Amino acid sequence: MAEETVNDLVKATASLDDDDDEESPSLDIVSFEYPSLPEVSVTDWNPLAPHEDVQPPPQCMLRIKRDMMAIYNEPPPGILVVPDEGDLTLVHALITGPFDTPYEGGFFYFILRFPHDYPIKPPKVKLMTTGGAKVRFNPNLYKCGKVCLSILGTWSGPAWSPAQTLSSVLISIQSLLTDKPYHNEPGFERERLSGDVARYNDIIQHETLRVAVVGMVDNDFLLLIPEPLRDAMDESFLQFYDFYENLAQSKIKLTGTQMQDPFGEKRGNYEYAMLLQRLKRIYNRLQPPPSEGSTSSTSTPESTD
Repeated sequence: MAEETVNDLVKATASLDDDDDEESPSLDIVSFEYPSLPEVSVTDWNPLAPHEDVQPPPQCMLRIKRDMMAIYNEPPPGILVVPDEGDLTLVHALITGPFDTPYEGGFFYFILRFPHDYPIKPPKVKLMTTGGAKVRFNPNLYKCGKVCLSILGTWSGPAWSPAQTLSSVLISIQSLLTDKPYHNEPGFERERLSGDVARYNDIIQHETLRVAVVGMVDNDFLLLIPEPLRDAMDESFLQFYDFYENLAQSKIKLTGTQMQDPFGEKRGNYEYAMLLQRLKRIYNRLQPPPSEGSTSSTSTPESTD
């Protein structure tokens, strides 16, 4: 993260303290339905759903500020947060996909809302990077944006504890972005069909590049992403560019072929040729203007037919 961005974030929090469909896959795929979750209504997990307008008590607000400052002082790798300009109980977070996973270099944008009785109850969390509610990135990350995690009360397992923090929640979400997300699904510790892990990784890697990189930097789905997060994405895009370009070029032969989801979910076709073109356009757009009096121009990626 750039030093300017960090300073801007600290200043923002300090001011808050002062205030106190495609065709079915042709591959023979095991018929499977994702298991049902505990019954949780949309308002129970969705931070953007209508909610009771209750003023959080001072203890809650103090805890939220402490959680925010803890992240600013010791930011977890690959995680950036900013408070909402008009509501301290609403937080915007950006998680960059970890290295050596099919999510590598992807920008996953989340919105969190602290309830008025935080930290007795967990925050509500929604993934906004879903390709317009069309892409499921993980057995635990639904198209609708629901994050299935036991500490959030949206999955079975260890429950929320007041000892948890905003940082621990985001780190737990980041931990879902594994090198083999196929195995995140209970009962799928082993492949049902040989090659399922690789097939699922191929899909997630493509959708990460299409939706979580190109779609996020170009803001295809008109998300209201705070400027500090947008700036961080632009900066990271340039740092990751060689990786993105090499990935698209190495997978270019898949262009036009059908994605084969081992869970039987309908997916589209691989579009690496188009993505390579868009990556180059974004790269050129984000290049800083040449300095005044400069006689040499910055080299830019060559376009391909």
